[in-house]
Amino acid sequence: MALMNDHEKRVRAHHPRRGAAEVLKFIGPGLLVTVGFIDPGNWASNVAAGSYFGYALLWVITLGTIMLILLQHNAAHLGIVSGLCLSEAAAAHLPHLTGRLFLGSGVLATVATALAEVLGAAIGLQMLFHIPLTIGAAMTAAAVLVVLFTNSYRRIERYVIGLVSLIGLAFLYELYLVDVPWATVVTSWVTPSIPRGALPITIAVLGAVVMPHNLFLHSEIIQSRQWNLMNEGTIKRQLRYEFLDTLLAMGVGWAINSAMIIVAAALFFTHGLKVTELPQAQQLLHPLLGHAAALVFAIALLLSGFASSVTAGMAGATIWAGLYNEPFDLQDIHSRTGVLVTLLPAVALVFLLRDPFQGLIWSQVGLSVQLPATIAVLILLTSSAKVMGSYKNTLTTKITLWTTAAIVTVLDVALLVYLTTP
Repeated sequence: MALMNDHEKRVRAHHPRRGAAEVLKFIGPGLLVTVGFIDPGNWASNVAAGSYFGYALLWVITLGTIMLILLQHNAAHLGIVSGLCLSEAAAAHLPHLTGRLFLGSGVLATVATALAEVLGAAIGLQMLFHIPLTIGAAMTAAAVLVVLFTNSYRRIERYVIGLVSLIGLAFLYELYLVDVPWATVVTSWVTPSIPRGALPITIAVLGAVVMPHNLFLHSEIIQSRQWNLMNEGTIKRQLRYEFLDTLLAMGVGWAINSAMIIVAAALFFTHGLKVTELPQAQQLLHPLLGHAAALVFAIALLLSGFASSVTAGMAGATIWAGLYNEPFDLQDIHSRTGVLVTLLPAVALVFLLRDPFQGLIWSQVGLSVQLPATIAVLILLTSSAKVMGSYKNTLTTKITLWTTAAIVTVLDVALLVYLTTP
């Protein structure tokens, strides 16, 4: 029997096995991204949405998740077919200045993301151990740097997926303890409404679900597997399994985000309590649901903040590496610099914040403002035959994606008008 060359071995290694085991082999990238939209920014936005407006904004979670499935699948599509992540593809195929401006805005968006992540973990540490926010933020960033600079890619992936699972279990526990009017919840999931004064929170909730850095990160995680080097059958198979991975992961995120709003509405809104900071939410949980519920809330927030800080650092690294036309590699100085450029300014901003809760919410609003640019570049790249070959977006896909971009843009414009109107 002739010896196989390296390419043949890689192809042979990716031949499918039958049954659920084959599907499970490809589960991971989507769940790693999921932690980015159950992060502390989501907690702040969702708790505010539930405590101020009850169940009325649950539809935003549904809309955001549908949009997220479309966009994250498209980003993964780019990685599988081209072998390039979004930042590499932007650097390679956009005009030089345009590409650099776009990636620069992506870095700023990732810093805003990291602000929410490290601040959320710091709030969790404060709840549990009474550690000052600034020290907690610095401790979180230091721990994240150790994880990113000393562990392998796939090991980080397993850690983060484990943390997502724990966060989900925590909210299942909280949901079990409250009395939920499920008929109202089901209606609110599919009935759009924006109560008076709810626009900033609506945009914040949307921005907390559909996040620019996750589009960069998902394409990076997918392309790192280098399935584009395989044969056509392998590429088509990965596209199919990737969609299942994305659908499962985004469904998990939808359920957890929904649970946040439902718990806040059932506990705080029904009692006329408006939450203005996450420690307040924990303090209110104690008399309403007991010590265990308050403790679980704080632990889940800490896990969420730490896990999402890891993924924010990874996203910052891949964007920064893209500025140098390089792939993500945490052994490389540019990727490591990207991690530092993401996390260190975020920690510095924590020292400057006067209102941590508002800082969490407005960081999500900032992400929404940058999001249309990321979506537009992604669509342009995945619609290009030069980049994607025969796998470029179909007309139907382009219409769907551009409609998504239009919805985000209209909501952003509405927010700017709202904020600038006396």
